[in-house]
Amino acid sequence: MPLDITSLIEANAGRNYALHTAHINPRFARVLQTIGFDRCYTRASGGSLWDHQGRRYLDLISGYGVFGLGRNHPAIKQALLDFLALDYPSLVQMEAPLLSGLLAEALKARVPRDLDTVYFTNSGTEGVETAIKFARCATGRSRLLFCEHAFHGLTNGSLSLNGDLTFRNGFEPLLDGTAAVPFGDLDALAAALAAGDIAAFFVEPIQGKGVHVPPDGYLRAAAALCAQHGTLFVADEVQTGIGRTGHFLAIEHEPGVTPDILVLSKALSGGYVPIGAVLTRRAIYDRVFSSLERSVVHSSTFGQNSLAMVAGLATLTALDDDNAIEQARANGAYLLDALQALVPQFEFLHAVRGRGMMIGIELGAPQRRALRTAWSMVHRMDASLFPQAVVMPLLEDHGMITQVAGHHMDVIKLLPPLTLSRDDADAFLAAFTAVMRGLETFPGPVWDVLTRIGRHVLTDRTQAGAA
Repeated sequence: MPLDITSLIEANAGRNYALHTAHINPRFARVLQTIGFDRCYTRASGGSLWDHQGRRYLDLISGYGVFGLGRNHPAIKQALLDFLALDYPSLVQMEAPLLSGLLAEALKARVPRDLDTVYFTNSGTEGVETAIKFARCATGRSRLLFCEHAFHGLTNGSLSLNGDLTFRNGFEPLLDGTAAVPFGDLDALAAALAAGDIAAFFVEPIQGKGVHVPPDGYLRAAAALCAQHGTLFVADEVQTGIGRTGHFLAIEHEPGVTPDILVLSKALSGGYVPIGAVLTRRAIYDRVFSSLERSVVHSSTFGQNSLAMVAGLATLTALDDDNAIEQARANGAYLLDALQALVPQFEFLHAVRGRGMMIGIELGAPQRRALRTAWSMVHRMDASLFPQAVVMPLLEDHGMITQVAGHHMDVIKLLPPLTLSRDDADAFLAAFTAVMRGLETFPGPVWDVLTRIGRHVLTDRTQAGAA
């Protein structure tokens, strides 16, 4: 009897957290329950989610940027259904697949033309692993540079380029020969490159952790420094690419920047099938696949699977049909300007930064003594706790899903669909303003919730220490 997925889902409605506690990740399930994120979502469309009680939520993190065109996009879905009806072959392996060739051609038409060869992966982190191998093979060097606070993935190689010790602790030693430089600091980069032994410099055009935007001209100057020292310039656009910042690539904010290697993933999937792509200069590719014998020296079983290729092709088509990049640019600027206008109104608001539909809202210590005391108290309990005072009421009171932008960062991150409407932007602005007003009332219910969460955190640490 074939699987009746509808009946299976209906029969197990509401068991999400019990199942995860028993079988998958009980710690993460407890975190979600502690911060009030233990919702069971049963329907999704565009920028909206609905829970099993029928409540609608505005999704402002879009699966960490996967749903650039919203959830369950009808045109992408239809393309996948049409393809499945063809009974078309996939993963023959001993062939040159048509669909991956078509997607490679379509991607090349949208990126700097010197990036003339495409390698397909299943994810962003696998793309970074590919870039590491390609860079070492092409240059004959082993050392790698990355930026402080960087996030390039969590597999062994990409983790070696991670600027957050929280992710690295417990998994070391990682790759030898990796080093971090401050993001945006050209002098530090030049000093690190001077020895002439760096294979590649990996950089996010806008850092995902904390939503840090580089100084004007930094990427162009960094690429020039790398070229001067024989180092490959690797642009990790896993999160910033496919229109996220109001251009197809975030490097386009600085005209003339052409990376040696470009890594894409996330939104290229349309939210349906995992996919990643690594685009390189032909000379790099030829150094890796340097002979007939080495024609498969780096490969991936599922990397060119037909469903992923169709999802990628349909996503690029929908990106144009929906005018999504222009929407991200226009409505993102509207949202950014409106949020920046709120900074002088609230003591806890320190700065707002971003591009397109990638925005970071940074909180900071207030001036009033009572609020400053409360700020210090919460940070003593846990350095990552305070932004939850905004994230939690946005969810509970206003149905808005946001996230904290990184460990030990007082930054709230927004990654809405590129097609976020002006009405939904206004709804978020109204909700955020209301939450900030409540936050600056001390004592108050928000502070009570923070204190309660802090106690949970301290209890967990005590129990972990005892264990």
